[in-house]
Amino acid sequence: MVAVLSAQLQERMVKVDVVPDRVGWKYEPGQQVKFDIKVTKNRLPLENVTVWYEVAQDMMEPLMRDTVVLRNGRLTLKAGTMDMPGFLRCRVWTRYEGRSIEGRATAAFAPEMIKPSAVLPEDFKVFWENAKQANARIPMNTKLRILPERCTEKVNVYEWTVQNYRPNSRMYGILCVPAKPGKYPALLRVPGAGVRGYGGAIAEAEKGIITLEIGIHGIPVTLEPSVYANLAQGGLYRYQYQNWDNRDEVYYKRVYMGCVRAVDYLCSMEEFDGDNLLVQGGSQGGALAIVTAVLDTRVTGIVSFYPALSDLCGYEKGRAGGWPHLFKYSTDTVEIRRKKQEVSSYYDVVNFARMLKVPVFFYLGYNDMVCPPTTTFSVYNTITSPKEIVIMEEAEHYAYPEHWSQALRWIYSKMGK
Repeated sequence: MVAVLSAQLQERMVKVDVVPDRVGWKYEPGQQVKFDIKVTKNRLPLENVTVWYEVAQDMMEPLMRDTVVLRNGRLTLKAGTMDMPGFLRCRVWTRYEGRSIEGRATAAFAPEMIKPSAVLPEDFKVFWENAKQANARIPMNTKLRILPERCTEKVNVYEWTVQNYRPNSRMYGILCVPAKPGKYPALLRVPGAGVRGYGGAIAEAEKGIITLEIGIHGIPVTLEPSVYANLAQGGLYRYQYQNWDNRDEVYYKRVYMGCVRAVDYLCSMEEFDGDNLLVQGGSQGGALAIVTAVLDTRVTGIVSFYPALSDLCGYEKGRAGGWPHLFKYSTDTVEIRRKKQEVSSYYDVVNFARMLKVPVFFYLGYNDMVCPPTTTFSVYNTITSPKEIVIMEEAEHYAYPEHWSQALRWIYSKMGK
């Protein structure tokens, strides 16, 4: 997470700033939007600079585009409006020393009124209850391996693995347990998309919390980085697109069950206090946090940053759909698309959010084009349990360290820390 943050927030000598003309970047449907565009070098306007721009509704095809020369490095662009809840985004590019540099801003139109496009299957609860019952019949067969090089005076750190989904199929993670005997709350950390190893939430465990950070791919999380790089381009390449035409073979069925299995384990620990078990994640992890809390009522609260897998069929309704954008560039036949739409409804986070009962801490950025704000609000607006949201208008698919710290403070408050 830190590596991604650093890559996206690096300072540039030449910058393209795009800002809507309203505080909070928020408008009512029908109100006109102006975007103020400024290109600077060393913080001074760059004269006679060529830029090209696009204005589009969230993740849709451009409504307007052009290439212009900015004599004084500035432009005020009249971008029109939207007559319905949603987002209107302006993206601007220039080139400097052979590199393309982008700035973007996204105007929000009554986002609290966005409704989901996802349809709830009649047998949604039955499908997942049957999956949980089948998984519960598989012995956990837990294995722990102490990792001395990661242990501290206050925390014992283990590589953790349990059986999940089918015999000899396993989940792996890093378990951190306070060394001092006692009863402790638990935090399950679920991962964003990708293939990688994990270090474990050691700092959080040192505050008197059992932490379990899991991977989802059924491979150990303590291997050499080159192994994950090879798998990401090999056997796990584009795993998020696998088998969406069969609801029992979607990659995420095993993953969702694995998250429940992680809760099974935490609740079985003699060190667990039995009262406080929270789940935290961003992007793919933000989705898994919501799913886990609905599938397992022992979860007492969640942190969900810009959840993926949300309102997946939005593109079929003429608006943004959630990561992994199954239907944005699809070349499937009409019949296969319909089948995938039906199957995706069983995995869509919106349909889990309808049933969420526990408190949730939410975060998003309007400029996110990985997990678009339209889809995140589709989830957030559906939730009826206690909820709070932090919006960082300019943020893309990342959060600032201050926001992760704010989420941790929320988690600690729920645990009485």
